[in-house]
Amino acid sequence: MTGPALGADRGLPGLSLEDLLDGAAPPWARALAALLALPALASLSLVAFNAVFWTRGRALPPGGLAASGGLSGLAASGGLSGLAASGGLSGLAASGGLSGLAASGGLSVLIPARDEKANIERCVRAADAARGPITEIVVYDDGSTDGTSAILVRLQAELPRLRVVRGDCLPAGWVGKPYALQRLSEVSGGELLLNIDADVTLRSDGVLRMLSLLEPADLVPGGLGADLVTAVPRQSTGSFVERLMIPLLHLSYVAWLPMPLIHRTRDSRVLAANGQLLLVRRSALEAVGGWARVRAALVDDMALCRAVKESGRRVVFADGDQMADCRMYSDADSLWRGFAKNFYEGIGGHPLAMIAVIWLHLMFFVAPYLALPLAVGFGAGGLAAAAAVGVGANVILRLIMARRYGHSPLSVLLHPVAVLLMMGVLLESFRWSRRGEIRWRGRSYAARAQREAA
Repeated sequence: MTGPALGADRGLPGLSLEDLLDGAAPPWARALAALLALPALASLSLVAFNAVFWTRGRALPPGGLAASGGLSGLAASGGLSGLAASGGLSGLAASGGLSGLAASGGLSVLIPARDEKANIERCVRAADAARGPITEIVVYDDGSTDGTSAILVRLQAELPRLRVVRGDCLPAGWVGKPYALQRLSEVSGGELLLNIDADVTLRSDGVLRMLSLLEPADLVPGGLGADLVTAVPRQSTGSFVERLMIPLLHLSYVAWLPMPLIHRTRDSRVLAANGQLLLVRRSALEAVGGWARVRAALVDDMALCRAVKESGRRVVFADGDQMADCRMYSDADSLWRGFAKNFYEGIGGHPLAMIAVIWLHLMFFVAPYLALPLAVGFGAGGLAAAAAVGVGANVILRLIMARRYGHSPLSVLLHPVAVLLMMGVLLESFRWSRRGEIRWRGRSYAARAQREAA
């Protein structure tokens, strides 16, 4: 003997799972069930796709060029872009695989630093220890007052490749980081410029992995022929809030877009970027006007990558999980302020864009969690089942991300809480931007329109 369908005795006829499956449920219930289940399933499919197909670059070991046809095949094809700079084929062989990839002038590691006492030594030493054709490490000391300058003086005495540029006054209309990167590009000599944040720690093969993406696949396995490579390092966390919120950085990429589409299409609107790791050919940077092109941008990485892509050049967005590590923030206050300073501008700086982002995040990542207990409580079995699918898809996608990118299990369990907090950050970012009260690293910035006018 079978009992009545769930919800039939609760005053909510037509909302059982059976009603939904056979089409007897009212149209609004069918639409609601679809909204509770399908968005999360779509995000799950993208997260799973990107976990498999998002490129990490490839660090060939010494002698690894054999996989690309060996030195003879390399010579026949015209060679890698930096073959002459590495002393020809013999120099490339001696350098160990991909470390001969840099073009004439080598590779410059460029580090903007402002009050980075806690990070700068680790960052510089890791860059000095990284494998690859690094000819110089240049740090722009942007008016640091916390002891960063003294650390750099000491490191200069130990590391022959390290140069330090003392910061000057920030010109009107410029944001601090683009100006620091512009000055670094002007004083450096490399044909390849690797811009890294001071809180980034390069892994030993990180430079080689990025270099591998500059060359076409017929020369280097996995190569993509990029003019600019930007990547997301593995994100390190310590505090409770970091473990809760930082994983949403990956979510903002992998849950919305197939990552390979970025380099496969010329459409500059199809784009994601991360300025923590950004390798660019000097020729590509100069072709778009350098960092001066994006002087007023708080989201300078996206602005530069868009300009490079609009110029007809290829931008590759890579998973930097095996390229570098980064701890962006060390406490809740710096995390909140760090995300709030440019979140609103990062989504376009328009109120309608903000409303759309909030609605999408609530629908994809929060609504199923809220709807499930409500549907069960009201006996709407069909809606409860749809919400359960949505919750299950969210849990699975976060488990995939936790395994792939090293996220804390805590972030999986408290996923909807983290999303709600991040939407609060977006609202705060909107408020700062509209009031022209954007503050970061001891500087204040006006609203974007005013910066661009200046």
